[in-house]
Amino acid sequence: MHHTAEPPPQQPSTAQTLDQINKLLSHLLPFSLSIKSFTSRWQVLRSKLATVKSLLTEISDSPHWSENELLPTLLPNLLSTLVRVQTLCEECSDPEKTPGKLLMQSDLDMASGWLSKQIHHLDLLCRSGVLRQSTAIVLSHPSSNSTKDDLVLYIRDVFTRIQIGGVEFKRKALESLIQLLSEDEKSAGLVAKEGQVGYLINLLDLNTDPSIREQAVLAVSMLVSMSEQARKCVFEEGALGPLLRIIESGSVTMKERAVLAVECITNDPENAWAISAYGGVPVLLDLCKSGSIAAQLHGVGAIKNVSTNEDVRIALAEEGAIPILLQLMVSGKPSAQEKAANCIAILASSGEYYRDLLIQEKGLQRLVHLLHESSSSDTLEYVLRAIHSLSSSDCGSRILSSYPTFTIQLAELIKHGSLMLQYISASLLANVTTSEEKKRAIAGCMGSLVKLMESAKPDGLQEVAANALVSLLAVKSNRKELVKDEKSVMKLVQMLDSKNDAVSKKFPVAVVAAIMAGGSQGCRKRLVEAGAYGHLQKLAEAEVVGAKKALQRLSGNRLKSIFTRTWSN
Repeated sequence: MHHTAEPPPQQPSTAQTLDQINKLLSHLLPFSLSIKSFTSRWQVLRSKLATVKSLLTEISDSPHWSENELLPTLLPNLLSTLVRVQTLCEECSDPEKTPGKLLMQSDLDMASGWLSKQIHHLDLLCRSGVLRQSTAIVLSHPSSNSTKDDLVLYIRDVFTRIQIGGVEFKRKALESLIQLLSEDEKSAGLVAKEGQVGYLINLLDLNTDPSIREQAVLAVSMLVSMSEQARKCVFEEGALGPLLRIIESGSVTMKERAVLAVECITNDPENAWAISAYGGVPVLLDLCKSGSIAAQLHGVGAIKNVSTNEDVRIALAEEGAIPILLQLMVSGKPSAQEKAANCIAILASSGEYYRDLLIQEKGLQRLVHLLHESSSSDTLEYVLRAIHSLSSSDCGSRILSSYPTFTIQLAELIKHGSLMLQYISASLLANVTTSEEKKRAIAGCMGSLVKLMESAKPDGLQEVAANALVSLLAVKSNRKELVKDEKSVMKLVQMLDSKNDAVSKKFPVAVVAAIMAGGSQGCRKRLVEAGAYGHLQKLAEAEVVGAKKALQRLSGNRLKSIFTRTWSN
């Protein structure tokens, strides 16, 4: 005889479960009043049962509560807790049963804790507003035509699922959040405002399911890379510590995403202190030494960000950051080189202590090497800034003087570099000790320096260009070379014109004085023919600094016969 297997019992519907819960609550609330033992604990439990009943009434009054996908999980769990409470109620009411006092106290406290958690979940579901909308509206992914209200509702629903759903609900909710952020960067600010970001940060915990944790790291890294508001929110919710722990022990992919998030968070200078507070300096340095290429890129970016804080700079020096940064600067990928050079420039400008460490680690030699190798304008700017800071010491100046091609590179940047590269190169050229031979070799950049003297921006450019030019004009052959350049001479004379307000007069005056330092008749003739004498007379009368001296040099004893002389020198 064959027996047909009985089909599994049909699970009650959500409505049936809710009806069972309401009937049980209607029984428990009055029943618990008659209990005479553990009265204080039952008073707490009764209050929580009343709260559950109120929340369930609110849920059942919502027009679309039966469509919500979270309730089929939440309500059976709640029913199970209430059944346990009923058992405890009967045990405490039956004089035949004498449960151990400590055991009963523990059981009642556990039941109270379960109810608190379930009340929190139900309250969250009510406050999210998702029960007032059809599931078809709430869960459909927002489109370009979606209103802000639709988007807000969607975000709230996603975060509700992140908070109170099981592993599968959390996974799907995180997938929805990641998809939203990947399709609409502007949504990041709204997510920070309307979502419970703190619960997302909780998922970064080491005890979280690994797949959920990996999704959470991705979502956090996307958030902070898209919105300043989101960065602030994520930082204030305490994400930095968990992110640093992931960098220590996570997978390669998780480390890359976590350190990207740390780099974005530390873009705000006000957050830099927290890296030291969370012990993040050695964590980031270890990543820069042995992490993947992507991890190193963001790791050195984070270090660059926090190096603006003095306490962090001290920690960086003590933890041996400088050799690590120098190694990345010369051997890393171009984008990592740029960030490392930027960090080195910050350290070099921060005091003699850091400059000494950099020079001890042969930082200046590596900077000069990168100056010749890099083609990135931004990297070159940071390299030059660092070199400029290091050149202020006698040791730094001697090291630079030992490189025969250094001044040639500066001259090339003055001629062909961006405005900022021209600025820093001119400043270095003016300040670094250079032999006459090297000055003669770079005479070709003098015309570019004259042109830079005409630039009103950035502040200080006219001065450094004039100083560099005066330095080169200390060589006799360079003075002759410059006055042969008719365009440069005309520009100098135009700058001397008192009607020209774009240039401070002391700079072209200093250059004219430098040209005439040797008393060359040929130089005098060219300048006078171009009209410099008349302008200098007016400037001397106006008591412009250096004008009287320049006029005397230009006049000489032979001014009267200047137009009859030939080019003799």
